[in-house]
Amino acid sequence: MKIIGAKPILTASIVAILGVVAQATVVNADTTSAKEGEAAFNTFCVACHQAKGEGKPGVAPSLVSPEFLASAPDSLLLETIENGRPGTAMVGWKAVLGEKKIRSVIAYLRSFAKSESRVAQVNAEPAAKGDPAMGKEFFNRICAGCHGENGGGYLVGGNAPAIGNAGFQKVASDGYIREMVRKGRSNTRMRGFQGSDGLANLTNQEIDNVISYLRTLNSAVK
Repeated sequence: MKIIGAKPILTASIVAILGVVAQATVVNADTTSAKEGEAAFNTFCVACHQAKGEGKPGVAPSLVSPEFLASAPDSLLLETIENGRPGTAMVGWKAVLGEKKIRSVIAYLRSFAKSESRVAQVNAEPAAKGDPAMGKEFFNRICAGCHGENGGGYLVGGNAPAIGNAGFQKVASDGYIREMVRKGRSNTRMRGFQGSDGLANLTNQEIDNVISYLRTLNSAVK
């Protein structure tokens, strides 16, 4: 007995199965990369950034806060891990790890993400147009207590990262800094500075003033 239409049905079934296998392969590749990254992180990064990248005030920042993972592009993480932040305790790891293993570390950190990525929107924001003098006044009054004089961070007695450092200035877009100031970083001491729940309800212009001041430190702080 000839079963009409059996071949097309069989073909469709094979295609469906192959699609599931292909999808599983992608998932397994991502999982494998994250596992490799976890091993590298626990060997080279955990001493400063602590278990699971949670960070420690005065030592190294958290790398897994939801706001950070949602707004930091891979390019920021790649550049920072490869070349470090000259003038800080963060050394470059490119010669030791190589790009492939560094990307696996990034995949491991991404595995902690709890919210949808906003990287494209954040980095598409325009450059800050503010008054550096007004930004400096606010920074010295509110921000320097944690980030240190001139945003020098831990090495000048602060308990927060060196946001005045030239390495940070190079990789952080104005949109990324805005997002950090607006929303802060949960599971760290960095609170948001906009909205009713913020430490201060800054306007967008006031935030741009701070960013404009930070940009003047790009050549002053190495």
